[in-house]
Amino acid sequence: MKTKSKKFYILFIFFYFFFNIQGNSKESPSSFADLAEKLMPSVVNISTTQTIVSNVNPFPFEFPPGSPFEDMFKEFGTPQKRKASALGSGFIIDSKGIVITNNHVIKGAEDIIVKVDGKKEYTAKVLGADPLSDIAVLKIESLEKFKPVKFGDSDKARIGDWVIAIGNPFGLGGTVTSGIISARNRDIGLSRYEDFIQTDASINVGNSGGPLFDMDGNVIGINTAILGRDGSIGIGFAIPSNSAKKVIEQLIEFGETKRGWLGVRIQVVTKEIAEYEKLDKPRGALVVSVAENSPSDKAGIKDGDIILEFDGTKINEMKELPKIVGQTNVGKNVLVKIWRNGKELTKKIKLGRLETSEDFKSKKAKKVEAIEIETLKIKVRPINEKDIEERGLLKNTNGLVILDIARESPINYLSVGNIIVEAQKKAIRTVGDLEIAVSSAIKSKEKTLLLVIYNNQNQRRYIGVKLD
Repeated sequence: MKTKSKKFYILFIFFYFFFNIQGNSKESPSSFADLAEKLMPSVVNISTTQTIVSNVNPFPFEFPPGSPFEDMFKEFGTPQKRKASALGSGFIIDSKGIVITNNHVIKGAEDIIVKVDGKKEYTAKVLGADPLSDIAVLKIESLEKFKPVKFGDSDKARIGDWVIAIGNPFGLGGTVTSGIISARNRDIGLSRYEDFIQTDASINVGNSGGPLFDMDGNVIGINTAILGRDGSIGIGFAIPSNSAKKVIEQLIEFGETKRGWLGVRIQVVTKEIAEYEKLDKPRGALVVSVAENSPSDKAGIKDGDIILEFDGTKINEMKELPKIVGQTNVGKNVLVKIWRNGKELTKKIKLGRLETSEDFKSKKAKKVEAIEIETLKIKVRPINEKDIEERGLLKNTNGLVILDIARESPINYLSVGNIIVEAQKKAIRTVGDLEIAVSSAIKSKEKTLLLVIYNNQNQRRYIGVKLD
């Protein structure tokens, strides 16, 4: 009798765990058809046009692509206007025709056409756009009612969850791709506020601005970038819905963003800094400088302080602080915990607004005087955030922008606006870096300087220069 009871008990345990595991596990969907059919009417294709002014080639021949003469002679000839078009995706979040897309999809557009469900076309206007988060809000100019989708909670999205992307890749129209969430909290150097969801759902040129859906049909991300210029390689990135929602609400209400501002410049707390400051481990954000009359300055924050906690949220890594501050309401009084001289202190700070701060204005309008490199007979200045934004370069791009080239310069076949990013296979961040590289080349036996530049079409080029 005892043996039978033991066997029954073992079988009970086996079946309990078996069915419990089966019940809690999520099977891969057999088809996305029903979900796609439901969502397609809410996803739009976006096409834009803008006028481009370029010079007509005065010569009866073309220079080979990448030739230095391509840049040298392009300034000759007569200006000619032409219409350029661009394609992207978006999605409807309100029955009145409010559409969300990427800022870079509509930037500089003179006309915006929105095609709904691959059928009817409408004109649209921009309600607001934010380059920092790469989000734009459009309004379809129609009194018709449209089918909206809802935002989901992107914080609940887990690595391995199924997702589908719908968009307008290569202008092909409504296209559905599926995959999983590959990673969270990615920072890839495209914008100031980054917290990307990484997915292996195929995302290509034209998918920008389109939605990334979870299996409940809620938008958990805005597809915004691909890794690889030739198309999808299984690594795409989306702005999390929770990060986007506040920006979208402000753009709809005010036509602009209103981000919280502390007024500090920060850097990473390294292991060595943590040891020196007698901090238990590397964490928080080290204050490098405090803007004069900023909220932090008024609250008594000092250079060298380490911000450990902001408004109840612990700062584990430096990059977390700007995102949290930016999403906090302007004018809110927050408690900030700092580490100073081996002790934890708490400061009360009333947040300012980033967009109206002198620090932000000076960063955008800052002018740097031209610095002459005598040996190369050129004038340069360090690349700035405006250059990076306007030319669509990665935000961590460093280099020197050429402002003037003398006729007798050994690199007089380059163009004003070219960016020197490397010399002698070393990254160029300052004028001093370039001067050292040039000096080293002159002293060498070959007297050859190897430069890497971005030309005015943002193409990377290697340039060999003979120096006397």
